[in-house]
Amino acid sequence: MVLYFSATGNTEYIAQEIARRLEDDCLNLLDRVRQNDHSELHSDKPFVICAPVYVCEMPRFLSKYLREQQFSGSRDVYFIFTSGGYCGISGPLAKSMFRKKGMNYLGHAEFKMPRNYVISDSYPMLSPEEVTERIHEARRMLDPVADDIRAGRRLKARHVYFFEKVITVPFNPIWCRYKMPARDFYTTEACVGCGKCARLCPLNNITMKDKKPVWGDRCTHCMACIGNCPTRGIEYGTITLSKQPYRFGQYRRVAEEPLD
Repeated sequence: MVLYFSATGNTEYIAQEIARRLEDDCLNLLDRVRQNDHSELHSDKPFVICAPVYVCEMPRFLSKYLREQQFSGSRDVYFIFTSGGYCGISGPLAKSMFRKKGMNYLGHAEFKMPRNYVISDSYPMLSPEEVTERIHEARRMLDPVADDIRAGRRLKARHVYFFEKVITVPFNPIWCRYKMPARDFYTTEACVGCGKCARLCPLNNITMKDKKPVWGDRCTHCMACIGNCPTRGIEYGTITLSKQPYRFGQYRRVAEEPLD
């Protein structure tokens, strides 16, 4: 069984393509996370968990969910991480988490995907040409990764050095607590009150009042709200006014065109 969380579509695409190659079920964890649903997940095939990387780790809400989730059937688990270029200590943390569950961690793969973090000037958005190249690179990885999983081989990724763990372990929770405010999100006149942003927020941090979204004080900066708004009706301070939010669906044709 392939499990995934995806905010703007990168991880969803990889998960669905891996599942298709493995002829396996594919489950979006969003509703289960939002509802705190930990009913048992059973698979006779290895579990393949696909997750984005925020601040060098899996999203903290997703890590918490997986720690509390019960898995039955196969005791083998693979991880697939998507990021803008650096997966940090996601692999070692996933390995530790699932070994504590008594499961057999069979490694992880890292897919470098287009950046979706539009609300920071520290991470410039990619040009359409750069986005296209990243999607093409990811597509070239799909077959060999799926082949290794099908054959029961261990996935191999780069070595994570000790100093990375020492820096990231204390840094991530501090950053997530103080550097991920939601207060600068707001709607413009383009907002039609469809409520899609509220339905996609993994933390249930968005409520609809008078047909307009209102952000609470919890946010994981996943970009689901701003990236998936159908009318471009959400902005973040002044940072996003001159930027185009990213979602994978805008580049679906790139994922379907022939590779060289």
